[in-house]
Amino acid sequence: MPMISQVKTRTVTDPDEAGRRIDNLLISILKKVPRGLIYRLIRQGQVRINGCRVKQDYRLQVGDQIRIPPIRSREDSPIKIADNFLENLERSIIFEDDNLICFNKPEGVAVHGGSSLRYGLIEGIRVSRSSTKFELAHRIDRETSGCLLVCKNRKTLIAVQSEFKNRNVRKVYEFYSVGNWNSRNKSVHQKLKRYKTAWGERRVKIDVLGQNARTDFRVLDKAPSATRVEAVLHTGRTHQIRVHSKHCGNPIIGDRKYGNLEGNCQRLCLHATRLSLEIEGLKYKFDAPKSKELEDIWGKLILGARLD
Repeated sequence: MPMISQVKTRTVTDPDEAGRRIDNLLISILKKVPRGLIYRLIRQGQVRINGCRVKQDYRLQVGDQIRIPPIRSREDSPIKIADNFLENLERSIIFEDDNLICFNKPEGVAVHGGSSLRYGLIEGIRVSRSSTKFELAHRIDRETSGCLLVCKNRKTLIAVQSEFKNRNVRKVYEFYSVGNWNSRNKSVHQKLKRYKTAWGERRVKIDVLGQNARTDFRVLDKAPSATRVEAVLHTGRTHQIRVHSKHCGNPIIGDRKYGNLEGNCQRLCLHATRLSLEIEGLKYKFDAPKSKELEDIWGKLILGARLD
């Protein structure tokens, strides 16, 4: 049975919480509450800071008093995450220091929980490490594998997000596409716009009214009916590589949103291979090896075999 919580008051005392948006804080502490409900409570003024209504993008300050209204939910019961999920997360770590973690995120693992998922990678690592301070620095699709950064403190999160915003992060992907590309190197500059399908699914299309987007493609290898391609992102739009690759006439193998399933391939053949950035003078460069599954898929494509 869902339970109704009591009014709660929380005082911001941790410097790591200063500067954090109120919506992000509530999402992290009210783990069992749907995001839509949290945003509705903020809009209705039921969440208050120092007795005043605020917007969802209000940034907290040390000393702020947060009023959290009664909520009908299961928020008081902890998220139960399978041990093997947590073990797989720990095994997928390719780098860790006092400030951040880089994961080689497996395909099929969501970066966070949502309406249809109770938890994702970020909820898992918070449980595994018994810390709510961990935050995603960026996102990649559930179907995409590879480099994903998680920050351990607010200071690092702000620094990393600033690097992403200023386009100082180098992001390199590798994918397998349908057919042979008509040139070895290609730079695509096509604006992208998000929209929803009639059934409510989020999609992206090329549109002159969209946001600027640039992807540089380089052919790495060719198979009889497929191409192995490297993609360098200069912008980080939703589904950017998938839509730009389709625009070139070569959708990504296994792309159920934009592409050709090519022999019923059961996974999206897109991998975040490398990521590099600089934080306060310290240079980071991460390299995430492709899984054996992806390597085997390319081996079959080279031989011209079906991907059943």
